Amino acid sequence: MANFLWRRLLWAIPTLIVVSFISFIIIQLPPGDYVTAYAAELRNSGEYITAAQEDAIRTQLGLNDPILVQYVRWIGNILLHGDFGQSFHWNAPVSELIWGRLALTLLLSSLSLVFTWIIAIPIGVYSAQRQYSILDYVFTVFGFLGKGIPDFLLALILMWIGFAWLNIDVGGLISPRFEGAPLSLAKIGNILEHVWIPIVVLATGGAAGLIRVMRANMLDELGKPYVETAYAQGLSERQVVWGYPVRVALNPFISTVGWALPALFSGDVITAVVLNLPTTGPLMLQALKMQDMYLAGAFILILSVFTVIGTLLSDILLAWSDPRIRYA
Repeated sequence: MANFLWRRLLWAIPTLIVVSFISFIIIQLPPGDYVTAYAAELRNSGEYITAAQEDAIRTQLGLNDPILVQYVRWIGNILLHGDFGQSFHWNAPVSELIWGRLALTLLLSSLSLVFTWIIAIPIGVYSAQRQYSILDYVFTVFGFLGKGIPDFLLALILMWIGFAWLNIDVGGLISPRFEGAPLSLAKIGNILEHVWIPIVVLATGGAAGLIRVMRANMLDELGKPYVETAYAQGLSERQVVWGYPVRVALNPFISTVGWALPALFSGDVITAVVLNLPTTGPLMLQALKMQDMYLAGAFILILSVFTVIGTLLSDILLAWSDPRIRYA
């Protein structure tokens, strides 16, 4: 097991170096740069800057330097000083912009992930045990609807229900009258009135897909000889199902930690925009639209790091839970 972990850790280091360089190259690929987008924004508002002024701004921001020099300066500041640079568009440190929204993003994403697993695993197991029963058909229809309805459409429907039928404020995570107010029971209640919509929206699509995956995996496992052997030993149905085939069927869930971790950081961008959530997703979208290179690059780099760490965690958990993988 120790050799397995060391191999994975050693592979993670060059992967992160390559990913950081590719991340920086990707944010340079679109034509133009931040100054081009800034000048276009000024023209739309009726203001203009000359080509000489644009070039002066590029020189001031270091955008005229060779790309390799820009990369070494950027990654060096991150590694040596923890400095992700300055956002051109927001004129603020990138780290302040990201970490300021990160807690709320992680809270929402974690709650939706837990909600997804709480729904998907028991329903998937039940559907496999009671294949072609009425409830199995009901859950199958739910799975198809959950995967077929776009998240932004479900968000709009729930916002309409909340506004028209439940008479609550929709959009955002708190009503304007509580913004800046000290924490109180009324403020907590107001947050709970808002937070259920993004959690339901984010969890529905994921739960619908994982129900189908869990059901299919369980159907594969329930017909195998080791399950019949467990029944022959006199164990109850609950002991057999949850003690043996469920453990094997959970492997695909464990492997999803690799992409669940970056998803926790980014959240669902479109849903966050529709619901006006103050999370990192809309900020990342704005950074990409404005070619705010240090802010966009920091997002891509952090997402990549989270993906590598998540994949490493998936490998460790899979090796811990399944000896066939550990000794392969």
